[in-house]
Amino acid sequence: MGNWRLIGGLSSILCLGLPGMAYAAKTCDVHAYGAKGDGVTKDTAAIQSAIDDCAKAGGGIVLLGKSAAFLSAPLVLRSNITLDIAKETTLKGSTDHDDYPSVTEFRQPARQALLSSEGADNITIRGGGVIDGQGQSWWEHARGNPDYLRPRLIVFSHTKHVLMENITAQNAAFWQIVAYYSNDLTFRNMTVLAPEHAPNTDGIDPFSSSHVLIEHVRIDTGDDNVAIKSGQPGSLGPDAPSHDIIVRNCVFQHGHGLSVGSEVAGGVQHLLAEHISFTGTDNGIRVKSNRDRGADISDLVYRNITMHDVKMPILITMFYPKIPDAIEPAPVTRLTPRFHDISLTDVQASGGANTVVIVGLPESPITGLKLTHVTVSGQKGASIQYANVVVDGFTVHPDTGEAVHLGAGVTGNLPR
Repeated sequence: MGNWRLIGGLSSILCLGLPGMAYAAKTCDVHAYGAKGDGVTKDTAAIQSAIDDCAKAGGGIVLLGKSAAFLSAPLVLRSNITLDIAKETTLKGSTDHDDYPSVTEFRQPARQALLSSEGADNITIRGGGVIDGQGQSWWEHARGNPDYLRPRLIVFSHTKHVLMENITAQNAAFWQIVAYYSNDLTFRNMTVLAPEHAPNTDGIDPFSSSHVLIEHVRIDTGDDNVAIKSGQPGSLGPDAPSHDIIVRNCVFQHGHGLSVGSEVAGGVQHLLAEHISFTGTDNGIRVKSNRDRGADISDLVYRNITMHDVKMPILITMFYPKIPDAIEPAPVTRLTPRFHDISLTDVQASGGANTVVIVGLPESPITGLKLTHVTVSGQKGASIQYANVVVDGFTVHPDTGEAVHLGAGVTGNLPR
């Protein structure tokens, strides 16, 4: 798998070191550029001027001072910029939908994010403050029309060396933080929040991105806590994979869990998820794809995971969003998912409606799945189909019915 401690260390060194060396010389206080910070006046032009002025000087710190509320339409971050949002200060997204212009984002129609970067290097967001998308009015539209275009909160596109720390991101209209075709990103000592039923408010989504470290982050949202993606359903390609991702020492509350997929047409490799607690999430460990959106999904390591009151603790499926009653083989195509070399070690879960569901495709069974010291209790037993599974201490305690149901296409050392 490689040296995960080294990978995480390199990510931290790059994010902490390179930006600081590049832009320590200049500070641009947004008040000096005309920002009011009263929570009513739109300070977009003043904040963007501060960002641009610092960038022209080779980089610097854009300061949003203490005890203020800065209302803004979308802002574009530049290379070698630190956005310092002070404690007790909030950057608020405008609630005027017309402030968010139509753009093409991730090869699809979208609206411009509140904060975005394109082709930039060395960006830091810090300071102890809050970035609030004020997404409530957008959620109401989405509940009535799921296709209604909504802006994401923060998008790093084709960007390298990013650090977000000591910040709260909340109430995005759509996904909260996205790394798209980006490299070397650290998200540390953060909180990501949205109401439990706020639609599509994913926490952090690496999308075709690499060398991503997510640590000491609490995520309590209305959709995936973390979703690792790499290509849309039906993609014509090419799609780059997401790879070399670490998620550790995190707390996940409301949300749809730690997900790989379902949009993974470019593949996902080399994930380490460890020392994570899930409480009250809809899902825990979730690897999901389908015949129209798959690729190579491999070298996923989960260890030292605890879950309580998680509705579906372990879901590894090549049928998303729904597993059919009758599974028939289909031709193998470029988008056929291939799951292999996935290990779960020291995983404990209790209090869920379900326990474990593992299902591959007849034409592409899951291979190399290892369950070591995995103990799960819940209302229903485990169900496994079309998978090669090797277990060493795999225990399921259902309230009713058989502990483990083995369907078609199961190989390995599971007792029958």
